[in-house]
Amino acid sequence: MSEIFNTDEAPKPVGAYPHARRVGGLLFLSGVGPRQPGTDEIPGGPIRDEHGTPQDYDAAAQTRAVIENVRKILAAAGSSLDKVVDVTAFLVDMQRDFAAYNAVYAEYFANIQATRTTIEVGALPTPIAVEFKVVAEP
Repeated sequence: MSEIFNTDEAPKPVGAYPHARRVGGLLFLSGVGPRQPGTDEIPGGPIRDEHGTPQDYDAAAQTRAVIENVRKILAAAGSSLDKVVDVTAFLVDMQRDFAAYNAVYAEYFANIQATRTTIEVGALPTPIAVEFKVVAEP
């Protein structure tokens, strides 16, 4: 048995997928970025403008927004950050952004001790620098 979860408290998915799906004893979140619900504003600014020109952005602000969006999705599914068991983080620029991302991540997850993998990717679907894929207990 599985159950699908969506919430207006988090940004709408950019494709045909739910915010989260519970299967058995685990809750799987789709990729979560920093966009804000309702406005699609990117805290810390986008990594590029509408013409593709690189922009200065704040990876720490984006990471904080990602984690807050994860928190909202988990709450909608009856879970919480302290039930996160695994995080896969995607960064578009590991050398530039890892230290800022890692510092914010530690603020939220140091005591939780979820397993984590951090991967550099060439791009994400919207002009963001950080995205998380999360697995949690319901």
